Amino acid sequence: MQSENLEPVNYYVGIDVGTASVRAALVDQLGTVVAYAEQPIQIWAPQPDHYEQSSDDIWAACCIVTKKVIQGIDIGKIRGLGFDATCSLVVLDSHFQPLAINSEGKCNRNIIMWMDHRAANQATHISGTQHDVLCYVGGVMSAEMQPPKLLWIKENLRESCWEKAGYFFDLPDFLSWKATGVTARSLCTVVCKWTYSSQNGWNDSFWKLIGLEDLVTEKYAKIGNEFLIPGSPVGHGLIPEAAKNLGLSEGIAVAASLIDAHAGGLGMIGASVKGHNLPCENQPITSRIALICGTSSCHMGISESPVFVPGVWGPYYSAMVPGFWLNEGGQSATGKLIEHIVQGHAAFPELQTKAAASAQSIYAYLNGHLDLIKKSLPVGFLTVDLHVWPDFHGNRSPLADLTLKGMVVGLTLSQNLDDLALLYLATVQAIALGTRHIVESMQAAGHHINTLFMCGGLSKNPLFVQMHADITGMPVVLAQEVESVLIGAAILGACASKDFASLQDAMNKMGRVGRVVLPNHKDKRFYDKKYEVFQKLVEHQQEYKAIMQSA
Repeated sequence: MQSENLEPVNYYVGIDVGTASVRAALVDQLGTVVAYAEQPIQIWAPQPDHYEQSSDDIWAACCIVTKKVIQGIDIGKIRGLGFDATCSLVVLDSHFQPLAINSEGKCNRNIIMWMDHRAANQATHISGTQHDVLCYVGGVMSAEMQPPKLLWIKENLRESCWEKAGYFFDLPDFLSWKATGVTARSLCTVVCKWTYSSQNGWNDSFWKLIGLEDLVTEKYAKIGNEFLIPGSPVGHGLIPEAAKNLGLSEGIAVAASLIDAHAGGLGMIGASVKGHNLPCENQPITSRIALICGTSSCHMGISESPVFVPGVWGPYYSAMVPGFWLNEGGQSATGKLIEHIVQGHAAFPELQTKAAASAQSIYAYLNGHLDLIKKSLPVGFLTVDLHVWPDFHGNRSPLADLTLKGMVVGLTLSQNLDDLALLYLATVQAIALGTRHIVESMQAAGHHINTLFMCGGLSKNPLFVQMHADITGMPVVLAQEVESVLIGAAILGACASKDFASLQDAMNKMGRVGRVVLPNHKDKRFYDKKYEVFQKLVEHQQEYKAIMQSA
């Protein structure tokens, strides 16, 4: 690696395809974001639980943001390119052209998004087989994974899509193919979302059992039979057409990609914490959990040997950090839930007006409003009589139950701004209580976690961060660069360029710790009681369901 003082700085481009936008960052070899750009992408929702996107639209957005972040830079100093994306399913025909994944036949809409739940029945069917591969996804197949979506396509769009399909890509792998012309898949995607095993490969009996035996007879050509460790170089680098479209040099290193949440984990979980007086200092990296908080949240914990956690995805070998097993917990709706609660309240127009008048975001204004009404109490204590169960979009972890619904206990007839602020606080607390539920489940199964590393959009909200610290009782480490997902993508490109000795070396040198938020331990008893109520809520919901389903 070049000296920062004597030699020109090397740069890497990280591209992150999120749910609603594509973002790019130009990152230097010290892990500093030099330039940033964002471009919205379109989502179609033709019917309930159906969410679709366009691979052409997404690639065009990738090109726009990349050209923006490299303006004024000597592109000869850009050494590598890394992609991350949501784990959405991209369908192409045998000529690599988009295929419609909808009954309308709209070929531009060729992506079934990660949050699409059209395959819920297929997921239930697959879970019912109790096949051995399910041990590696917490025992239950999620509708957000790819086998149920593939089965849905075969059952519902057999002639128009299934029989014409040439390639089924996870979105991160589509992007690396688009850049290099190589169809090799990342271990991250196929291990985490497709049931591939790093040790044993595809399991023929699983695909035959669920009714997708044609994938086996075709030697898995449509879903992948060449695999790469995340961060390893793909093919011979950037091909001429992609280089022209992105504005980069032909042949620069392109890395095997990651799912977006995994890139966030990579961007911060390996950072040096020396001198921060944290419980994870001088302890293995396995004492840390990365919490990536955006539209949804993911909880990424790693271990040296496999840990099986009921209701938590994994263990996945080398799916994020090479040589380590990964467990992935998650909450299907977090940022989306807060937005839903706040925007659906009768006092939302008043909130918008007052926030705009004070030149604040609505959430900064709400946080300030809570400080005004708390009086002498700690702000969290305002919800002593208000409790939320946050699974408005089903439970991903650790209950793995898509049928669960949201709950609010403690509503009154009042609908003023104070009530909106309190409901917002209770929702933030519910999300933090859900994180505690996931972390405690992982600890009970054998993980030794003592520090949260948090990134993503919600990590910019001080109330959200403090509630996670107080409710889990653990310090929360925030990255120096708030865009940790983009840092993770850039780290992939840096690793592929061979400028660093290993992926772990790049993680240590490019991921950097910023602020540390400590828990208020004096409030522990209150949050223990909130957590007890939290657990009672779901018990009651399950009891109500049993009553209604009884003869």
